[in-house]
Amino acid sequence: MKRFIAAFPIAAALALTGTASAGSVISNDLSRCASGQGPAVKVVVSGVKSSTGKMRVQSYPATKTAWLAKGRWLHRIESSARAGTMSFCVPVGAVGNYAIAVRHDKNGNGSTDISADGGGFSNNPSINILNLGKPAVGKVSFYAGSGVTTININMKYM
Repeated sequence: MKRFIAAFPIAAALALTGTASAGSVISNDLSRCASGQGPAVKVVVSGVKSSTGKMRVQSYPATKTAWLAKGRWLHRIESSARAGTMSFCVPVGAVGNYAIAVRHDKNGNGSTDISADGGGFSNNPSINILNLGKPAVGKVSFYAGSGVTTININMKYM
């Protein structure tokens, strides 16, 4: 039960990301995160439980109004899941503050399945039922400089 209470908010928050296309759907081109490139964010996602389904990485401006708001994401990368650790490169338009949300749609159906799907956020904030899985933007915000900024996200599941 305790695991359900911990994971339910993550799934609920990730459902808020919606499917509206506000930003650009891009490929996971890791060459954008090579030495001398940028501004970009290299997102290292660990703890992916299985090689089934799809991973979705979305970047947001680190503002209260944009964070996890439907259709307010900047870039989205979708890729097949691979168990263990995966890396993604998300370009950002300029230096500044951003936030990242990651979702593992384990069965690839495009819907949030609370009992199966996983998720995570930049800075790995603690999640609980009281904030409905939507951590405050101040907890997930990070500064991306003119080069490549690397962040680590630990996936959480039920």
